[in-house]
Amino acid sequence: MSTINIYSVIRSILDSIEPGNFSDETIEKLGVLFSEQLLLAALDLIDRDCVIKYILPWGSSHFGVLGLTGPYSVFPNLHHSCPIPFFCTCPAFSYAVLISQSQLTCKHVLATLIAERLSKCVVRNTDSDEFISLVSQQNLQVNT
Repeated sequence: MSTINIYSVIRSILDSIEPGNFSDETIEKLGVLFSEQLLLAALDLIDRDCVIKYILPWGSSHFGVLGLTGPYSVFPNLHHSCPIPFFCTCPAFSYAVLISQSQLTCKHVLATLIAERLSKCVVRNTDSDEFISLVSQQNLQVNT
């Protein structure tokens, strides 16, 4: 199965999730595609309210996940023509997804995708100055 088809399967499974209805069947389906460790880590991030959806003044949103070493930016909906339809600024994504290709995604992206479907993101309205500060802080962390 090609990687693009796998990402289509992931989207299909995620699209079946509705707020308040995260069934054992859905968890089992995700467990086929992701390791138990990755899935549990993603669910733990959701349980600890680490997935943040920033609502920006111009109407779009930005996702951040509070990781062990700091906040990471998550881009869960890249253009459909991208080989990998999401991105995270964490080191695990760079290594495990992009370099070694040993995983389909990281726990931060998976947590964001699931939390968004379950309406479990912590929603924060932010102004442009706060957003610039947030992105700058995350950029400094990535570059150190």
